[in-house]
Amino acid sequence: MPKKLVAFIILLVGLFGLVSGSLFKVAEPVQAIVFQFGDPRRVIQEPGLNWKIPFIQDVQYFDKRVLNLDPQPAELPLADQKRIIVDTYARYKITDPLKYFQAVQGSERAFTDSFGRILNRSVRDAIAKVAMVDLLSEKRVSVMTEITESVRKAAPQYGVEIVDVRIGRADLPAQISNNVFDRMRTDRVQVANRLRAEGDEIKQRITAEAERTKTVILAEARRTSNILRGEGDAQRNVVLGEAYGKDPEFFRFYRSMEAYREALGEGTSMVLSPDSEFFTYFGTRPSK
Repeated sequence: MPKKLVAFIILLVGLFGLVSGSLFKVAEPVQAIVFQFGDPRRVIQEPGLNWKIPFIQDVQYFDKRVLNLDPQPAELPLADQKRIIVDTYARYKITDPLKYFQAVQGSERAFTDSFGRILNRSVRDAIAKVAMVDLLSEKRVSVMTEITESVRKAAPQYGVEIVDVRIGRADLPAQISNNVFDRMRTDRVQVANRLRAEGDEIKQRITAEAERTKTVILAEARRTSNILRGEGDAQRNVVLGEAYGKDPEFFRFYRSMEAYREALGEGTSMVLSPDSEFFTYFGTRPSK
């Protein structure tokens, strides 16, 4: 192969490497800073193809989308001296990548630690002015507005824009939660005991009323029964008396049948003389 061709190929490869090392692409969702020996030289926020000096300059990219800031939950005091554990999060965008880099040296973790402290401090200042019940009412909106405005004032020095701030949850510490639970359980037990005692009292009152009504009904039934039985016995005696007057012999026969029924029950054994007057109507009737 001719030496000129080899040299030409080497030149093309070197030129390609030089060009590829000089060009870089900034995509739509990112922005970039061009550094030269660690010093920022240019900020590129528009998407497109850009150039840099190869081997001298390098590029660092920063996201333009909405990002999350979720610091560790903090235990904070309320205005009523109670303490709660507040978990707050924020949404932000990097609007000035150069300020962002200068503030935290481009480290997302450093930004989370530094700006997270600012967020927690703003939350602490706002929470210290309200009571627990305020966080559960419409006043929560004004508390969140105060926190958001305070955080937004500190955002420009970091080159970011705060989109939103929210309190994810606000819980009582474990010990206080247990105390509250125990107190609630004691209150419920007391209510249950009171209701049970009231129920027993009502039960006893209803039972006593039912027993009294039962006694009255039974007494009235016995009185009515005795009256009706007496009236029946009187009518029976009248009927029997009339029957006796009409046919004394039939009356004696009827009374004998009743005596037989009462005296001669099932399995009854009696030792009497066959010609006893009791057996008048057994066998052949004796002559008078």
